Amino acid sequence: MAGSSVKAKGQPRAMKPVEEVDISAVRYQSPQLQAPHMTGFSLRLFVWLMESPLLGRLVTSLLKSQNNMTRMLQDTVIPERPMYIPQYPPQEPEQGVVLLEEDTDPVERVEKALQCLLPYDPSVHWMTEERPPFLYWKIRDFAHAYRSGITTPSVVAEHVIAGVEEWSNKEPPMPMLVYFNADDLRKQAEASTKRFQQGNPISILDGIFIAIKDDIDCFPYPSKGATTFFDKIRTVEKDAVCVARLRKCGVIFIGKANMHELGLGVTGNNPNYGTARNPHSVDRYTGGSSSGPAALVSSGLCPVAIGTDGGGSVRIPSALCGIIGLKTTYGRTNMTGALCDCGTVEVASPLAASVEDAMLVYSAIAGSRPMDKLILRPSPLCVPNLVFPDNNNILKSVKIGKYTEWFHDVSDREISNTCEKALDLLCSNFRCQIEEIILPELEEMRTAHLVSIGTESFCDLNPHYKAGKRTEFTLDTRTSLALFGSFTSTDYVASQRIRRRIMYYHNEAFKKVDVIATPTTG
Repeated sequence: MAGSSVKAKGQPRAMKPVEEVDISAVRYQSPQLQAPHMTGFSLRLFVWLMESPLLGRLVTSLLKSQNNMTRMLQDTVIPERPMYIPQYPPQEPEQGVVLLEEDTDPVERVEKALQCLLPYDPSVHWMTEERPPFLYWKIRDFAHAYRSGITTPSVVAEHVIAGVEEWSNKEPPMPMLVYFNADDLRKQAEASTKRFQQGNPISILDGIFIAIKDDIDCFPYPSKGATTFFDKIRTVEKDAVCVARLRKCGVIFIGKANMHELGLGVTGNNPNYGTARNPHSVDRYTGGSSSGPAALVSSGLCPVAIGTDGGGSVRIPSALCGIIGLKTTYGRTNMTGALCDCGTVEVASPLAASVEDAMLVYSAIAGSRPMDKLILRPSPLCVPNLVFPDNNNILKSVKIGKYTEWFHDVSDREISNTCEKALDLLCSNFRCQIEEIILPELEEMRTAHLVSIGTESFCDLNPHYKAGKRTEFTLDTRTSLALFGSFTSTDYVASQRIRRRIMYYHNEAFKKVDVIATPTTG
């Protein structure tokens, strides 16, 4: 990135100490990615080459050199200390929020979050005597219908079962779930229906249907990570922590949602179970890796699903399917019971039909691991108080950061123009302010992220890879693992040094603005 590095004659390229970089002088450079596009026999041959002990080194070395990875990580002096986990400065208390004690019962947290929403208006859905279909109901729509006797969780369960079967039998098929048990769904719904009949529902989430991505434990279902074998080498004995918190609130679990195998891709393509197509346009991808969760919510079969995100795996499919995706702060949700619980980028978080649904479910699943509390020292857990009397004035004071050149670096200008119209609406309706910002070293950030998530994934999977499971992975996954296995300790440490620089640049930006807006995908 121009302005942040220097090279003297006879000396290696060296980055300036991050505090000395003149951010205003940085010039945006559009990334020039180079990678082969292959299918069929040529892809199989390429995977064979990548996995070959001798030829694989040559191929991966060429790919990394073509994409400037070697130059960034091996041939550059980076003066910063490594940052092995995300570290944030203490944040000032926000206006218009309600604190949720994360050590309290999730039912109490959900109730507290519920009080932050505007009063529910049943006339929005129920203006006539005709009972509307449940598709695209929000959580509070279901809650009202259950409490008013309009329907029951058992009735809705039959609609869900019929919907799953209908989508699965379509041409082309829509395999949104990799594990689904209609009898178990009926059993959960019957228990919830009885609670309503007895007048003691557990919470606003009682009877709400939620899908769980296949890399998060949801007992008694297996967790395969959408592979064909992972459940055979790792058994599920109890719920993941985030699932247990939802179960305590009365949630009904639909099943295990499809995904890009082991989360190592952003399309959602899965040859093992079929690909969960975009419900709005079945000839298009949902995006990934949380493809099944996004398809289920987008199709209207459930208002919320839980996915995981380490590099866009919740946000990308949410954007492409037209729903809400929240990547929570690292360490904010307890990852115990997820396949990807040992990395430094992954989180479990909601995909939802609306912002209020994401907020309610987030309030249930949030809460750090004891070790993360000690090391990360997260800010107090809070949610926005939407009934706060001074909300309009708070919105007027919100400053939105926009890096214009990056914002418009998209494959089709219609993407960024549409996003710009959304920003214009925020400014005209709520009088938010747009501030121009610059974020240096974005290409270095992408490279450091790839090495970080790739190395951590490879560390988890390499024992199984070497133990004879290599050929049971899809070709896509094998290609990624072959690349990840080529990263060295130098690459990893250099990436963590870059992480510190990137955190510095973003912290500087957040001194000027409250949020940074970009198109979710280019």
